[in-house]
Amino acid sequence: MATQEWLELGRIRGPYGVKGWVHVESYTDPPDRLLDYREWRVLHASGEQFVPQEARTHGSGIVAKFEGVEDRDRAAKLAGAVISVARGLLPKLGEREFYEADLIGLRVRNREGVELGVLQHFVATPGGSLMVIAGVGRETWVPAVPQHLTKVDMKARLIEVDWPVEYD
Repeated sequence: MATQEWLELGRIRGPYGVKGWVHVESYTDPPDRLLDYREWRVLHASGEQFVPQEARTHGSGIVAKFEGVEDRDRAAKLAGAVISVARGLLPKLGEREFYEADLIGLRVRNREGVELGVLQHFVATPGGSLMVIAGVGRETWVPAVPQHLTKVDMKARLIEVDWPVEYD
């Protein structure tokens, strides 16, 4: 599967216990949907890859164990590692549905034609995801809901939002 595109669905947050397990932050909705994918690519910023051995829910989160990670010290070094899944394993999307990762880097402008900047990332909140848009000298946060996210043009690499500039 080395030639397939991978989509980031989570990160390793830190150690759990003393036997090499780690806390996993899942970006799926619901979070335990990450466990549906048996083939994870786990890549640390150092370039080191880790092979999952076992993963399960724990309370409201997920914990996982990786091959060669037998103690808390080694588990702590995994913090920040990215968990990705091959795009081909993900469900097909319907019309007006997008994976957040596909929107990052797109230009964002409002309905009045004012360029707000480039979508940098999303922030999960209890009320839903917020788009964080970096503009010249400012940052704009817009709820990623149909009411405000009016149009996505992947060919033009452009997102249109119903968000007045004066909300900044």
